[in-house]
Amino acid sequence: MTANVSLSRPAGAATCAAVLAGALALLPASMANATEGGIGYYVPGTMATLIDRAPVQPGWVIKPQYMHYSGDFGASTDTPIAGVVALGLDVDVDAFAPGVIYTFEQPVLGANYSLGAFPSWVDVTVSGAVETSFGNVSRKDSVSGLGDTTLIPALMAWVDDCWQYNFLVAAHAPTGDYEVGRLANEGLNYWALDVTAGAAYSNLAAGFNFSAFAGVMFNDENSDTDYRSGRLFHLDASIQQMIKAGSGFVTLGLNGFWAEQLSPDRKPGVIITGDFEQRSAGIGPVFGYLLPMGSDNFLVELSWLPEMDTENTPEGDYFWLKVVYQFQPGK
Repeated sequence: MTANVSLSRPAGAATCAAVLAGALALLPASMANATEGGIGYYVPGTMATLIDRAPVQPGWVIKPQYMHYSGDFGASTDTPIAGVVALGLDVDVDAFAPGVIYTFEQPVLGANYSLGAFPSWVDVTVSGAVETSFGNVSRKDSVSGLGDTTLIPALMAWVDDCWQYNFLVAAHAPTGDYEVGRLANEGLNYWALDVTAGAAYSNLAAGFNFSAFAGVMFNDENSDTDYRSGRLFHLDASIQQMIKAGSGFVTLGLNGFWAEQLSPDRKPGVIITGDFEQRSAGIGPVFGYLLPMGSDNFLVELSWLPEMDTENTPEGDYFWLKVVYQFQPGK
């Protein structure tokens, strides 16, 4: 996701700011939790804060973002991954996704309408004990390269006084390399569709901001393993306070998430007890700086999101660095 903050005040909103938002751009799959291998397209913290709201002014948004994740399963947890079953997986991921979004001048259904795309580059290391007919065999695989790509055919924002309402459709394309039997892969090897809606409140006079985004991820089948991950519900939210600092604003707050599968995985040929449904939740601090520059805006944000309750997904820590530059050509 990505976001901008437009400090131009809507008519009749003397104390409210339409926080501009870059774009709810999703980092590609192989970097977070869910479903097959405990890894999926939903990434906690991708769209949760001020920087992740949909754009409300015409023009371009450039949003490079970096994420580091380190987590592990319990030592006795069976996990289906890339056509095999493994125990006690440890996962380390570094991902960089340079995104771009364009917002049109002409409204659609009364909303500011945007399109976007987020390719990615990932470094992934996974280690664990693979179950074989000869017993458990320790393995460690590392890969680096082009990851999966997030395409955004619809990103919409409605502004009503202090409130902003967002709607996002994101398609995840399997552009990263994938190999059956390899614990670490750049991509997930299947398509997915994420439909998300959100509401945000901003009061410029008080400097208070609240955001909440809820959505459902629909996963296609992995054609190489015939594995199909279940539908996943996800909720991300944040509370942030803006404090005047020089020509800009410092932002301080908390962001959190909750994710739970709505349907079990379909895993033909995989012998594993139970439905392997994911559950995960976490909360952590977020810090940022916003610099308005006329019709342009610059925003940088750092966040830490530790997981506190997980099932059938690694338990670890997400670290985010997001940067947004929003501009209108010719102005």
